[in-house]
Amino acid sequence: MYNLDNLGWKNDSRYNEDQVARVITVQKNSYRVSDGETEYHAHLSGKFLNEIVSSLDFPSVGDWVEVQKLPEEKKAVIKHVLPRKSQFVRQAAGNRTDAQVVAANIDTVFIVNSLNHDLNVRRIERYMLLTYESGATPFILLTKKDQVSEAEVQKAISSVSEVAIGVPILTISSVTGDGMEELLEQLQPGKTSALLGSSGVGKSTLINALFGEKIQETKDIREDDSKGRHTTTHREMFILPNGAMLIDTPGMREIQLWDGETGIETTFHDIEELEKECKFSDCQHHSEPGCRVQEAIANGDLSEERYNSYLKLQRELAYEKRKQNQKAKIEEKNKWKKISKSQKDFYKYKLR
Repeated sequence: MYNLDNLGWKNDSRYNEDQVARVITVQKNSYRVSDGETEYHAHLSGKFLNEIVSSLDFPSVGDWVEVQKLPEEKKAVIKHVLPRKSQFVRQAAGNRTDAQVVAANIDTVFIVNSLNHDLNVRRIERYMLLTYESGATPFILLTKKDQVSEAEVQKAISSVSEVAIGVPILTISSVTGDGMEELLEQLQPGKTSALLGSSGVGKSTLINALFGEKIQETKDIREDDSKGRHTTTHREMFILPNGAMLIDTPGMREIQLWDGETGIETTFHDIEELEKECKFSDCQHHSEPGCRVQEAIANGDLSEERYNSYLKLQRELAYEKRKQNQKAKIEEKNKWKKISKSQKDFYKYKLR
C-alpha cells in the first residue's frame, strides 16, 4: 500500500491532501487516479471542461490533480490540474496544430532505442531536444544487447555519444539481465521516470523484467528491419517494487516538435559554441572566411549529418511556430465573433 509521499508528493500547504491524487493512466478521455491507497476511475468536471483554453490544460499521466472522491463508487471527479514541474510535450499526431502532453512531473526521461537495425541517432536528437525542453533530465537506454556483438555495442555507443553529448548511455538486455542492476540504480524511490521510444524497442519487455513478471503485453518485431507494432496503447505509470515510478508510453516512430528553442540550444550546444567563434557575427556558415562551423566539418570534429539535422530542426521549429501563431489568431478571431453574436442576440431579446 502506498501513500501520497510514495507517489512522489511533496508537502504543499496550499492543497488539502485529502483532495489530491495523481493521474496514473490516460486512455483517450478516460483517466485513472490514485491517492496512494485507492485507485479511482475519474472524469473531468463540467467547470473544468468549460475553463480549458488549450490542449495543454488536459490532465496527463504523472499529473497531480485536485479531485472530488466518490469512495463508494471508486470514482472521482477531476476539478483542477496542479502546477507541473515538468512536461514532455509534442505536437499531436495528424494534421491538427495541437499540443499533447505525453507525461508530466517527470524527473528523468529514458530515451529508449534498440541496438539492432532500428538504432537511429537522428531520432535520439529529436527526443533529447524535447526532453531538455520539458525540464526533465535525459538518459539514453540502448536495449536488446543480447542480440548484437560487443563490437556492434561499442560502435553504437560511439555513434550515440556524438549526438548525446554529456548524456549518460546505458546498454542493457531485459532477457539476460545485463545492465539491469545499473538501471535500477537510476530508478530511485519517490522519483518519476518515463520511457520514450519507438514501437519494438523493448519498453514493455523492460517493465516486465523490472517487475519479474508479465505486466505488459509484448509483440515480436519484424526481422527484416527490426521494427515493431504498437503494444502499449495508452500511457500508464507503474510503481516498481523498489518504490520508483516509471511511466510507459505508446511507441512514437514520428515525434513532431511543438516547442524547442531552449532544447535546441542544449542539444546542439557544440554547434552553438562553434557559431560564436566564427570570424563574422553574421556568418551564414557557407563559404565565409573564418567560419568555425565549416572548419569543424572539414576537419572531422563535426559531422555534416549532425549539422544538417540541426538546420532541419531549426526550420521545423520555425514552421511549427508560424502554424501555432496562425492558429492563435484564428481562435482569437472566432472568440470575438462568438462574443459579438452573443451580444447581438442579447440586445435582440431585450428589444422584443
